[in-house]
Amino acid sequence: MTLRTQIKMLVALAFITANVAVMLISPSTHAQDNGKKGEPSSFTPVVEEPFAVVLKRDKANKARVMAEHQKLLEARYDLSRHVDPSVTMTRGKPIPVGPTARLKGVSWEQLGRMSPEEIRDKGLFPYLPLPHVNHPVGGMIFPQMEIKALPRLERFDMDFDLPEHFLPEFPPAIFLTTRPDLGDVSKGQVVTMSNFYDLFNGILNPKQLDGLRLLVTQFPQQQFNATADRKTEKPEGMLGVACFDCHLNGHTSGAAHLVGDIRPQENRRRIETPSLRGVNIQRLFGSQRALKTVEDFTEFEQRAAYFDGDPVLATKKGLNILDRGSQVHDMSEFQELLDFPPAPKLNLFGRLDRAKATESEVRGEELFFGKGNCAACHTPPYYTDGLMHDLQVERFYKPRMEGGMLITKQGAIKTFPLRGIKESPPYLHDGRLLTLEDTVEFFNLIEQLNLSAQEKKDLVAFLRAL
Repeated sequence: MTLRTQIKMLVALAFITANVAVMLISPSTHAQDNGKKGEPSSFTPVVEEPFAVVLKRDKANKARVMAEHQKLLEARYDLSRHVDPSVTMTRGKPIPVGPTARLKGVSWEQLGRMSPEEIRDKGLFPYLPLPHVNHPVGGMIFPQMEIKALPRLERFDMDFDLPEHFLPEFPPAIFLTTRPDLGDVSKGQVVTMSNFYDLFNGILNPKQLDGLRLLVTQFPQQQFNATADRKTEKPEGMLGVACFDCHLNGHTSGAAHLVGDIRPQENRRRIETPSLRGVNIQRLFGSQRALKTVEDFTEFEQRAAYFDGDPVLATKKGLNILDRGSQVHDMSEFQELLDFPPAPKLNLFGRLDRAKATESEVRGEELFFGKGNCAACHTPPYYTDGLMHDLQVERFYKPRMEGGMLITKQGAIKTFPLRGIKESPPYLHDGRLLTLEDTVEFFNLIEQLNLSAQEKKDLVAFLRAL
């Protein structure tokens, strides 16, 4: 082989290597594309780039990412602060008031009289599925109020999107089924590794206390880990996240994620962190996963949801295998102690005590069990039937891409308990309903109830009392 031939071969090899490198380094590390055009893959591509390169690119793109998503939100909602100071969460935060959805040339009354087909064909449905801040990338996102208290949860590629007034109070109260005499046992603190023992020693038994320890322990996660493709710049964030970072104080901060069990990426759904209050009375876990026990849910989160359901990346980033017979059991035992907040206007059977209720609340309860048909799924005393139902929301819109998400059929979702619902905004599995008023408007359309303006107000009044 001549020297000239050898040089030509080396140049060709260098060209091929460079092109392969370009293919491996994609702008979205979670596109689930196997490299063939139009053929999505179940596996996330393993992208190897220097951390400095990822950090620089994502920081440069952050302003654009946030501006595009903010434009989508503002086109859908009035995000200004409207609250009712006369109705507060346990520790005093006023609840947000709506409806916030922007209508297109019609009133709520006019919209309520239209058929699903007319709303769909005219593009008037105000409650479309809500995309992630950056849907092609996804991952856990935490509200700024929580990041201020726990800086390790800050991402360098994006911020949380919904304003604080549409979120649960921070930090939320903690009520225990075993010690209702104590009231809020959080003492106004965010429960973390640094204070859990002082707060709960003498209240919990040793197994429950160790379960709580594990719930506040950081474990590696898809965006928070020690690999080069993480999304946290701070060293503490490299350790991972704790269960109680999303389920703050056993409740929720409103943190969001993408479900890990759907492919391809554009079909994945935003999931707003549900409260763990009242886990002891629930028999299904996960908005659509239908896991049968809290032990299953606890183990599933660590093994799958933390890493977008991809065991390859889980191994790379530091999967933490929990022992079912001890660790998972202890974590679950503590979770099953988390109680709903007190509801002083409800009687032993979860219905209104008429001597304590207002006229509007009483009318709302009658609507809930009558014309509104709400109790068909939300049965007292905890206002859930422990089942899943398909609302067939796709009747009201045409499938399309928006914000990097394919808006299409979404299937059955879990009936979430309504006890303490005023403390858990935003609503529905993806948080698209920012207030209780939006929730009532949504179901008025979905069930074609044709409620009057006063009936809607009364329903909201009843929901606030639960």
